[in-house]
Amino acid sequence: MGKRTWRAISVAERAQLWERWRHGESIGVIATALGRTSSSVQRAMEATGGMTPRIRRRSERVLSLIEREEISRGIGAGQSIRTIARRLGRCGSTVSREIRRHGGQERYRAARADARAWDRARRPKACRLAGHPPLRDQVAEWLALQWSPQQISAALVRIYPDDQSMRVSHETIYRTLFIQARGALKKELLAHLRTRRHRRRPHQVQPIHHGSISGELSISERPAEAADRAVPGHWEGDLLCGSQGSQIATLVERHSKSPSQCPGTARSAASAGRSLIDNSPLIEP
Repeated sequence: MGKRTWRAISVAERAQLWERWRHGESIGVIATALGRTSSSVQRAMEATGGMTPRIRRRSERVLSLIEREEISRGIGAGQSIRTIARRLGRCGSTVSREIRRHGGQERYRAARADARAWDRARRPKACRLAGHPPLRDQVAEWLALQWSPQQISAALVRIYPDDQSMRVSHETIYRTLFIQARGALKKELLAHLRTRRHRRRPHQVQPIHHGSISGELSISERPAEAADRAVPGHWEGDLLCGSQGSQIATLVERHSKSPSQCPGTARSAASAGRSLIDNSPLIEP
């Protein structure tokens, strides 16, 4: 078999990835839509902890790629820096610094200069918890005690009312935990979060769960006579999922509210890949 070539996720693919993630699609569905592996999509999400990154925008004050191409053409035509700056409507010192910063007139290339300027424009801000050890240690201690980030943020205000340096929002705590590149809180503390999640899920849209039951019907499609409980013979089933893969199936006649066993329910649940407990007690909802 030939060696599989790796291809970086493009900007357009990343935009589609985060758009689908905000709509609640799973990593597997997103990977299939992009023609990628689930591991590559997961790596892209882990870099930002499942939070949509901000779109970078170029400031109008800096030189654009078109202006840098004009500078390159001017240098090739033997024009002076003042002439190039006058044609661009820029200050002569701006053009002079641009040329000197990117190799001088002999080595200046517009595309390379623009790419280097775009990378250098990043201004990574130090994480608040990383730059404040007492605050970081206090947050880590309370997280280990199963405190939620909301509780920690409120407790800091109550316990340190006069110390403004001992302040951090719950969102900052979540971001520091989900984005391990910040290097402030250890990854092991994620296990103390009540949700046990390693990345952020969308807030506005509920995640789409792709179950294995085919042809399932919504409860809103049941007939009217089943809703008013006036006619006997309508049954209501439920599946209670417990810890360590345990489940209990319940089946209740809606008119008399009497529980009963139904082999058909057990077969349908087993076909969905869920094992039922034999002779389990039936619980009335």
